[in-house]
Amino acid sequence: MAKKTKQRYPHLLGSKWTATQKTWGWRHFQVVNRRNEGKWVFAELVSSCDPTTRFWINAKQLKDKEMWEAGWKTLEEMNAAPEAPFWQE
Repeated sequence: MAKKTKQRYPHLLGSKWTATQKTWGWRHFQVVNRRNEGKWVFAELVSSCDPTTRFWINAKQLKDKEMWEAGWKTLEEMNAAPEAPFWQE
């Protein structure tokens, strides 16, 4: 019986991301395609405001909190101080 390998980044396709800095002039992107190349996984991102703005990125870079935030965030949400957990209030 062949060993079943776990897919890396199983929820990548369709996920939404906010760039912490403008990227190609935009901040909000969605993953519309994925590509596996050996041990690497790549995601094709498309701007939510301009579908002609699209590029490929190593999916591992999306984990970098200094570059990307999961979901679509407003500037206010991105600049807000993180809330303290309820047990530290």
